Amino acid sequence: MADTTGNTTEAAATGAPNPAPRTSSWRHIGPGIVVAATGVGAGDLVATLIAGSNFGYTLLWAAVIGCLVKISLAEAAGRWHLATGRTLFDGWASLGRWTTYFFAVYSVVWGFVYGAAAMSSSALPLQALFPDVMDLKWWGIACGLVGLVFVWFNKYAVFEKVMTVLVGVMFVVTVYLAIRVTPNLPDAFAGLLPVLPDEKDSILNTLGLIGGVGGTITLAAYGYWVNAKGWTGTGWMKMMRLDNRVAYATTGIFVIAMLFVGAEMLHSANVSIASGDKGLIQLGDILAAEYGTATAKFFLIGFFATSFTSLIGVWHGVSLMFADFVARQRRRTTRASGEEVAAGEEIASGEEIASGARERSWPFRAYLLWLTFPPMVLLFQGQPFRLVILYGVLGAAFLPFLALTLMWLLNSSRTPGEWRNGLLSNAMLVIAGVLFLVLCVKQVWDQPWADFF
Repeated sequence: MADTTGNTTEAAATGAPNPAPRTSSWRHIGPGIVVAATGVGAGDLVATLIAGSNFGYTLLWAAVIGCLVKISLAEAAGRWHLATGRTLFDGWASLGRWTTYFFAVYSVVWGFVYGAAAMSSSALPLQALFPDVMDLKWWGIACGLVGLVFVWFNKYAVFEKVMTVLVGVMFVVTVYLAIRVTPNLPDAFAGLLPVLPDEKDSILNTLGLIGGVGGTITLAAYGYWVNAKGWTGTGWMKMMRLDNRVAYATTGIFVIAMLFVGAEMLHSANVSIASGDKGLIQLGDILAAEYGTATAKFFLIGFFATSFTSLIGVWHGVSLMFADFVARQRRRTTRASGEEVAAGEEIASGEEIASGARERSWPFRAYLLWLTFPPMVLLFQGQPFRLVILYGVLGAAFLPFLALTLMWLLNSSRTPGEWRNGLLSNAMLVIAGVLFLVLCVKQVWDQPWADFF
């Protein structure tokens, strides 16, 4: 009898057949939870809070559209993996060497700065909860080391279970806060109508909110997690699409709940908070004054869950991508030298990831070390000015790169005809590409280039 219990990772690891379920089932869901948890970081929650504090419920529609745009990107990435049996980096590499150069620079610079940012973000709520234990930078180092050890020694199945628990914590905390502030439901429903605020730069602020809802490179990592779950082949397509919709429904609940909090607690009281992770610490102080220390501590636990899921999600997902990048470069070098490809090297990349081989590879673990130890220097010395500018530009460039390359791949002969883009998919990817290109140009324009040189 076919195994339809959802234990797909174990089946792939043992080399057993991995049949798709007869029907899509909630019990198979997993990669979507991981991408939702990783994609919604402290910065996304703060951006939504600030939008609520500045504009009330006016931009609720923009948060919803942000989720729909990201659904289209993640679905396209997952569809590529399942329809072709190849990974996204295989697809990128087929478009030309420029994609290799972009990813190589991006993974090195972005990983270095993001490592420090993720550790600091996870450390902030811990220092607020336990102020007398140790300094912020030591909390950050502890979070980085815990993330390293956890991802190093655990395979995807355990990783997914822990992420699911932390998402549960995030869900309970954000929904509790949204209910506690007593949202004005008529105003909230009115906020679903696409109306722009009257303030200056409202269009760019709106586009920023749409583009900032849940995930950057984690959208590309979604296809890798789909394979790591053991989903390979088009039989899993319906399941992947359900899983993806659950991911962004969950993301939507997080951001809408925080917009409610911003609209009710901050906008109505005319209170402003700082951008960045420290804004959540300020919110914790406001919650303590308004609802007591128990609610504030509960919120800080949710803040930690939000930050730490982003940390371990990137530690795992981007390390998988980097391992795939290195493996493909090694295969290309071997062929170029005229040597025979070793037995097993021609295994389809998606199946190789499903087997768990990538999680045990030295490139996976080398990138884990890169994300953890070099960034610790930044915790002590501050972030180098030029590096931060490059990080911002590369990060802004990634989503237009992802949207446009997915559109290229999924409308070409590289994808089997049945699974190429339809009208709706193309429309959503065009919208995503234009949106992220505008935000990328703005990000590049806003950088203090005169001070860079």
